[in-house]
Amino acid sequence: MAEEKGGTLKPVAPERVAAELKRLSDGRASGEFDRDEYEHRFSRMISELRDRRIAGTRAEILAALMPLKDAGTVDLRDWDRLIRQLGLT
Repeated sequence: MAEEKGGTLKPVAPERVAAELKRLSDGRASGEFDRDEYEHRFSRMISELRDRRIAGTRAEILAALMPLKDAGTVDLRDWDRLIRQLGLT
């Protein structure tokens, strides 16, 4: 997720955050990632997002992410953790 341009990290689109979160959650559900690997990847995603700015308003970011919560793709524990650690609460 970390793309550099001229030494500065570019903002990331909310849709990109949602796609990455879906990929991780799908990998966990399918057994591609065991619990430890999922935790590592989820934590790494959060760290990278903290170093960057998510382009858009809080409402736009949540609009891109909410379908994953509503569909059950992301469990409630991880949802709460994501929005809390990104300061979206």
